[in-house]
Amino acid sequence: MHRAVPMLALLATFLSVVFSGQAQSAQTDRYCLQGRSWGFPGNCQFATRQQCLAAASGTSAACGLNPRYAASRRR
Repeated sequence: MHRAVPMLALLATFLSVVFSGQAQSAQTDRYCLQGRSWGFPGNCQFATRQQCLAAASGTSAACGLNPRYAASRRR
């Protein structure tokens, strides 16, 4: 039983980090590089449209608004 407590604490910490990271990510990663190789919603690591467009330059990919960011703006 004494081994389960540290494991539960570790799991709780991990989950809180993951979920807080997703909320923060939706705020900072506003644009997604989208194309066949990326799937949906794409590679959503870009804070500005210009950054995304620079990464898409010379490829068949395009840039779109991150759906998580768009959903957070509706609330």
